[in-house]
Amino acid sequence: MITSKVIFFFAGSASVGALCKMAIVFVALGVGAVSEKIDGIAAIVNDDVILLSEVQSRYDDFVTRARQANVTDIPTREVILSQIMERLVLESIQLQEAQLRGVEIEDEELTDAVSTFASQNGMEIEAFLAALEEQGIPYRQFREDVRREMILNRVQRGVVNRRIYISDRDIRDLRTSPFFNDMVSDEFRVGHILLAVEDSNSRSAMGAAEERAREIIQELKAGADFAKLAIENSAAGTALEGGDLGWRKAVALPSLFADVVLTLEPGETADVIANSLGLHIIQLLEKRGASTTTETQTLVRHILIQPSTIRTDEEALLLINDIRGQIIEDQTQFDELAEKYSDDAGTALAGGSLGWTNGADLVDIFRETMTNTSVSEVSAPFRSEFGWHILEVEDRREQNRSEEALDDMALRILHNRRFDEKLQEWLKEIRDEAYVQIRSEDALDKEEI
Repeated sequence: MITSKVIFFFAGSASVGALCKMAIVFVALGVGAVSEKIDGIAAIVNDDVILLSEVQSRYDDFVTRARQANVTDIPTREVILSQIMERLVLESIQLQEAQLRGVEIEDEELTDAVSTFASQNGMEIEAFLAALEEQGIPYRQFREDVRREMILNRVQRGVVNRRIYISDRDIRDLRTSPFFNDMVSDEFRVGHILLAVEDSNSRSAMGAAEERAREIIQELKAGADFAKLAIENSAAGTALEGGDLGWRKAVALPSLFADVVLTLEPGETADVIANSLGLHIIQLLEKRGASTTTETQTLVRHILIQPSTIRTDEEALLLINDIRGQIIEDQTQFDELAEKYSDDAGTALAGGSLGWTNGADLVDIFRETMTNTSVSEVSAPFRSEFGWHILEVEDRREQNRSEEALDDMALRILHNRRFDEKLQEWLKEIRDEAYVQIRSEDALDKEEI
């Protein structure tokens, strides 16, 4: 039985693999294109400012994406600008939080991520850079866009993972759920609209939100476009993507509506779901089944050393090399050193163990290193977006959903469900606590923006 813990590499946390998919979008859309117009201030967020050029860039990206998808029925300019501004405000607050917490992305780590992007796109780095140039995207700007995204993901993981607790009973309850088999096999593409209610105790505010929710559901049942309604109404972070959460296994669906999704047929909309954040409207856009029944699983443990404000990347590398030397030359126990040194708080006390895994929830470089490492072998140090690692493969097996593997799946399902929920709670907290001054709507909606 897997005990209660948080694993550093869960899918609910962002990974280099996930960011690689984002890179394709960057290349296609030209994220971060520099505005040629005179800049100005669009908003003040605590000690930071959001520039008009940032708003312009995001707006241009949205329009480009809509054109490429042949979408003509899009919300008004005012609605789009409002969604963009709210997203930039939240990003600014998170980046400030990251700075306070000492979250940084070293240049070497960033270079590794760009190289990973290139390989994921089937390109050598030179061809990838040429593709950026062809799209009119300055390489320096692209790197900074990636750095920004990696910082956002890292601060989210650092905060949210500490808020998640999963008990053995939670795992047992999920395992006995009638939907568990569907959770570990089928994949779902879900549309999500959040109607925010500032004061859930206010009858008038809640009543107005409930009325609007009923109207939206009726429009959807009459054939209205989900994406357009999401952009116009949703307060969720996926609003500008038309509320589309993308293809996810049930392991990665938020707990609030994961069970509801399993009862829906494609195209069907669920009844309104309420929680402290507001009212949620869910539609199952598509569903597809899994094809694999067996898999190679690896019993692996690792030690992570992260660079920080007090430890340079070079010092982190020296330390991980020293730790590896102690294991190999001095026969020091791997688990003892993991507990003493590892910066992965979720696994350190377990001797660095990640348990049995098929690697699906691990970042690409970790999974590749694990696959290429023999049983009982300690890998050479390798760099991921998290820092410097070594790993040891304890055992390997071909498995067809053992009890242990199913417990592991249940743990991941619960973690990923709760991650999204806790993330939204945290984002609301920091948004409510922040000082935000947005320029007048007239100023933002001028044609020059």
